[in-house]
Amino acid sequence: MAVFLIGTINVREPSLWAQYVAGVADSLEPFDAQVVFRGRKLADLAGTQPKEAVVILRFQDAATADAWFQSARYQALIPLRDQAADVVITTYSA
Repeated sequence: MAVFLIGTINVREPSLWAQYVAGVADSLEPFDAQVVFRGRKLADLAGTQPKEAVVILRFQDAATADAWFQSARYQALIPLRDQAADVVITTYSA
C-alpha cells in the first residue's frame, strides 16, 4: 500500500535549505520514492496552517518510507535540515 510522506516547512536559511533539498533528492534514489508535489501556501481556507511550504513524497510502502528516513544518508542531513528550517514530517497511508 502506498505511503505518502508530507513535510510542512518554514524556511529560515534559504541557502542551507537548498543544500538540504539537493541531499534529500540524492537520498531518495535508492528507495524509488517520488516527489509528488512541492509548493508554497497560498491561503488558509479553513483552520490555520503555520507552515509556508509543503512537500509530498510517495513511497511504495511504510517499510520503505521508514527505511529511507532511518538511512545513514538521510540521517546525515538532519542537522542541516534543522539549521535551515522548521519542519514537521508525517506519513499517511493511502
